[in-house]
Amino acid sequence: MGILNDDAVLIEPGKNSGDPSVVTVNCPDESGLGSTLCRIILEFGLSITRADFSTDGRWCYIVFWVTPDHSSPKLDWDSLKNRLLSACPSCLGSFYFCLESNVSKPPSLYLLKFFCRDRKGLLHDVTKVLTELELTIQRVKVMTTPDGRVLDMFFITDAMDLLHTKQRQTKTCDHLTAVLGEHGVSCELELAGPELESLQRFSSLPPVAADELFGSDGSDVSSSSSNKAVLTVDNQLSPAHTLLQIHCVDQKGLFYDILRTSKDCNVHIAYGRFSSKVKGYRNLELFVRGTDGKKIADAKHQANFCSRLKEEIVCPLRVIIVNRGPDSELLVANPVELSGKGRPRVFYDVTLALKSLGICIFSAEIGRHSTLDRQWEVYRFLLDESREFPLASLRARNQIVDRVTKTLMGW
Repeated sequence: MGILNDDAVLIEPGKNSGDPSVVTVNCPDESGLGSTLCRIILEFGLSITRADFSTDGRWCYIVFWVTPDHSSPKLDWDSLKNRLLSACPSCLGSFYFCLESNVSKPPSLYLLKFFCRDRKGLLHDVTKVLTELELTIQRVKVMTTPDGRVLDMFFITDAMDLLHTKQRQTKTCDHLTAVLGEHGVSCELELAGPELESLQRFSSLPPVAADELFGSDGSDVSSSSSNKAVLTVDNQLSPAHTLLQIHCVDQKGLFYDILRTSKDCNVHIAYGRFSSKVKGYRNLELFVRGTDGKKIADAKHQANFCSRLKEEIVCPLRVIIVNRGPDSELLVANPVELSGKGRPRVFYDVTLALKSLGICIFSAEIGRHSTLDRQWEVYRFLLDESREFPLASLRARNQIVDRVTKTLMGW
């Protein structure tokens, strides 16, 4: 990474149980850096309780106050620091036009395949192991055979970039074998070559399901959070920046959603404050500029940006249950960043919610779906019938959607 030392990222653990830890990042700036840092923090199962950040376009200083999610595995703070450091541009890159970070080689894709006997909560337990090992699930195909066995195929990337080594591969399979116990039959890990591309294909969504999932602004899909975001634009307070004030419901990944949307809309944040929540609500103040370095004075640009930002705050994810022939399918969708990355930990949270309800997953897929204005990452779960939650019942379906939504949003 060039000239960059460990002091670029400092982590101060909370002094007492329940106290937030403080993460300070002091490094050269680049477009989208705040969004990338928030994404990494979210990947580690941390919630941002407060944040302050400022940049002059060349150097940035960001402070996050973070707390762990109770459902998350034990946190490796050293690993978090290393991941944050890897995202920081080098000093060399800030003063010379080093394009290395922009053309970096994409991580290698591996196929993890295992065959085992099915049981409740199996998919989440496997997902938890992969999360602990910092392996990111890019695609998945899960199939249950008539005799109650499961073939799971996970297409994964390694945040540590060590999965090509025998030691890392053995550690991964050993951890999975330990969690599968007597239910495990086999575990294989290999580099996913071109001949495996067909296994990644995502069966297309039925038009009726796609229309229900994407045919609105999402407010009816997550009605519990709709109409609870107020955005105010002020061009009078600052001579050089547009002030954007946001008052909204607190939720998991809120700061990430705001920063990724700003990045994708080419809105640059020079200074921001993410205040502690009060009665379940957050207040944010962002001093922003357009790509020309000036205020966002154009009324149409303001309206488009605020509309997009409000939509992403109110409904960053969409959750529904639809019929798939005689069966019931849970669909979860989230927007894909312009960089091509999907939202972190969605698969983890959905499988956790279904496990907590005692609902078994017959099959699962992760894929992409394109609409007119953007691309979406779609998670499909074919659900098994449950005595507690008969899937033919609208009430049971609403309960499942509610639990999954609340788990994803951290409510």
